[in-house]
Amino acid sequence: MKAARKAWLAAGVAGGVFFSFLALLVVGTYSAAASLTGNGAVTLAKGAVPTAYSGIVQQWGNLCSAINPALLAAQLYQESGWNAKARSPADAQGIAQFIPGTWATHGIDGNGDGVRDVWDPADAIPSAASYDCELAKYVKDVPGDPTENMLAAYNAGAYRVIQAGGVPDIAETKNYVKAITTLAKSFAAPTGTVASSQQAAGAIYYAQKKLGTPYLWGGTGTAAQSGRFDCSGLTQAAYHSVGIELPRVAKDQWNAGPHPSRDQLAPGDLVFFAYDLNDPTTIHHVGIYVGGGYMINAPHTGAVIRFDQIDSADYIGATRVTQDGAAALPTASTATNS
Repeated sequence: MKAARKAWLAAGVAGGVFFSFLALLVVGTYSAAASLTGNGAVTLAKGAVPTAYSGIVQQWGNLCSAINPALLAAQLYQESGWNAKARSPADAQGIAQFIPGTWATHGIDGNGDGVRDVWDPADAIPSAASYDCELAKYVKDVPGDPTENMLAAYNAGAYRVIQAGGVPDIAETKNYVKAITTLAKSFAAPTGTVASSQQAAGAIYYAQKKLGTPYLWGGTGTAAQSGRFDCSGLTQAAYHSVGIELPRVAKDQWNAGPHPSRDQLAPGDLVFFAYDLNDPTTIHHVGIYVGGGYMINAPHTGAVIRFDQIDSADYIGATRVTQDGAAALPTASTATNS
């Protein structure tokens, strides 16, 4: 939330000509409808999963037809946020948050070293995939979508899914199924153009009204802060203005929707910057894309909210924020460092 963005537009360029250009870009955002889904195997979006885990998630995410790598990634992210040392108040442990009893029954030696270690992602990630596929077998004859039934069994138990003849009418279970299937879209590599955001123009409109406002580390725009923002405070407020609630921290906003490629960026996309381009947990900065290679940016202490170019060595990618995608994000991790 603090790295300086280079090569920003001069004040004159940010005047009427630029805003006319911006208006055309925003209108153009809605010129075509498209979809994240398509034919072919599901692969992980570039940078969506830390490199340390992307290979094993891609491999084990194809263990059975009820799961795919993006779905497995969504479960792991929802459980621990990629924290291999996570421990919940209920003593769920490791990156996949197995409780001891479940691990004793379903944990496997994923890396073949002769040890089943819940704290080792090389065992825990394969175990999560294996457990999903076991549940899928239990509910394979239940009507409905096999993946949704598997997720429902994960949350409520296979017996309830069988008894209900599908996803049971339990609010927590239905919310879990929707959250994971929605989150999976933020981990999957798009197979076509990503659908445009209908809230993008409103978010940009909010952010552009803040141009020239002094940056404040930790700022969320409150009256006590004189309406000042840091980078993720600005993006959070901009999308709040159109009814979408984003997390407070830049790296937690990364999974609020699918990830368009650089050549598919559209106004309103969030653009992210990281210390390690292979690890989204190292994201340190975010801005709101406005088109033409520029973003509205709250850059660093001593600067003001301004237009900056997005092309820099630490650019990791972008997210097209969706209502469902933001709602599916973990509100606060139930896991804590052990």
